[in-house]
Amino acid sequence: MGKRRNLIQGVMMGLVCFGLWLAVSGIAYSHCDTLDGPVVRSAKIALEKGDVTPALKWVKREYEGEVGEAFRKTLAVRRKSPEARELADIYFFETLVRLHRAGEGAPYTGLKPAGTGVGPAIVAADEAIDSGSVDGLLERVTKAVASGIRERFKNVMEGKKHQNDSVEAGREFVEAYTEFVHYVEGLHNAVEGHLPQHGETGGGGGENLH
Repeated sequence: MGKRRNLIQGVMMGLVCFGLWLAVSGIAYSHCDTLDGPVVRSAKIALEKGDVTPALKWVKREYEGEVGEAFRKTLAVRRKSPEARELADIYFFETLVRLHRAGEGAPYTGLKPAGTGVGPAIVAADEAIDSGSVDGLLERVTKAVASGIRERFKNVMEGKKHQNDSVEAGREFVEAYTEFVHYVEGLHNAVEGHLPQHGETGGGGGENLH
C-alpha cells in the first residue's frame, strides 16, 4: 500500500508540476495555427479520407456548415492539378484554423510555418500522447520545475548573507527575493487553477526541457 500511495503521489505531483511549468514558462498555447499543429493534422486526415468528420471536432457547432462548405470546395478544386491541390489544401487549413480560433475568442493571424512558437512543453506533451506514455514527460517536467525553485532559492540565500553590507548588496538581495517570491506565487496560482488560457502566455521565465 505504501509503495502504491507513493506512486500515485508521484504521478499527481508530476501532473501538477506540468501545469505549473506551463503557467510560468511563458510558452504560448498557439501551435494550433501552425502547419504541423493538431488542427492542420486533422484537416489532412479529413482530406485523405474524403470525410470532413475528423476536422469538425476543432470548431464549435455554429461553424460546422462553413467548414463543410470549404471542405467541399477544396475536394472539387484539388483534383484539377498538383498546383490547385496545394492551394486548395491551404485554403481549407486556413478556414479550419481561423474558425477554431474564432471559437476560442482568439484572433487569427494566419498559418505559421511548422515548429513556430512551439516550446519544449508542447513538444513533450505531444510526444507523450503519441507514445501513449506520460512517464518521460512527468520526469522531465518535475525536474524542470524543481530546478527553477532551487536556483531562485539559492540566489535569495546568497543575497541574504550580504544584504546589509551595502545598498548595492541590499538591492541585489531584494531583486533575488522578488524573483523568487513571484515565481512561487505563479506556482501557487497554477495550483489554484489560474492557468493561462489557450493562446495566452504565463509570466516569468521557466526552465527548458533538455
